[in-house]
Amino acid sequence: MTHDHDDSGQAEILDLDAEVLAEHIASITAGLPLTSAPRQIVDLGCGTGAGTFALLDRFPDAHVTAVDAAAGHLRILREKACARGLQDRVHPVQADLDDADWPDLGTPDLVWASASMHHLARPERALGNVHALLTPGGLFAVVELDGFPRFLPADAPETSPGLEERAHAATDHFHAEHVPHRGADWGPLLTAAGFTVEEKRTITVAIEGTRNEAIARYAHSSLQRIRSVAAPALSPRDLAALDELLDPNSPQSILHRTDLTVRTERTVWAARRP
Repeated sequence: MTHDHDDSGQAEILDLDAEVLAEHIASITAGLPLTSAPRQIVDLGCGTGAGTFALLDRFPDAHVTAVDAAAGHLRILREKACARGLQDRVHPVQADLDDADWPDLGTPDLVWASASMHHLARPERALGNVHALLTPGGLFAVVELDGFPRFLPADAPETSPGLEERAHAATDHFHAEHVPHRGADWGPLLTAAGFTVEEKRTITVAIEGTRNEAIARYAHSSLQRIRSVAAPALSPRDLAALDELLDPNSPQSILHRTDLTVRTERTVWAARRP
């Protein structure tokens, strides 16, 4: 499993993603085809807890085992759990999901994996581990991204229209090499692992920046991360325009724009262990 995400920048993006997309995460948890309310849940690749806390809110009698490879993410999750008085319902576990042998994660009736399966080098083996882990009849929910969200209008910024798409395109080679399963169709892989896929749905997200002040910070953090990968492939003009967007002191800063919209898609597979 990739370990390049245990840093404050990634944690900030995860927290902003949770804040901005809270309603959408809640709607995903509410729409799961459960036969009864789960009591034991495992959150695989929990990050800083977006899914963990959405699941705890949705299922007030449940306990969540939150698993991540990054110690920094788990530290933040513990702090959040304590601040919310939920520490007795959360059990953080540090583990690499690419390891052949996982730690004891109990026998959950729901396993949740949001934007985490694509980080695995050997997802087929991990899917087999989930199948063995789940109680018979239990549900496995996989949420996949179509990529980093988009924020800017197509004709922005004024000095380099279309910059955002070119920056994303410049990261394609990196992601193909380092995160080859991002955007994967998990349906066939789930079926091959012995699951019955009961539902697949795609949620289209479009949230105007005027609805949430965190969207500007989310856009800034996301583009900052994209720049770190895309910079060598961008033209000098594009790179200068991107740096101006990222400069908090510039009048052209993305933090000051009023035309931002979060645009992304999330696909959800609900798969049952027979």
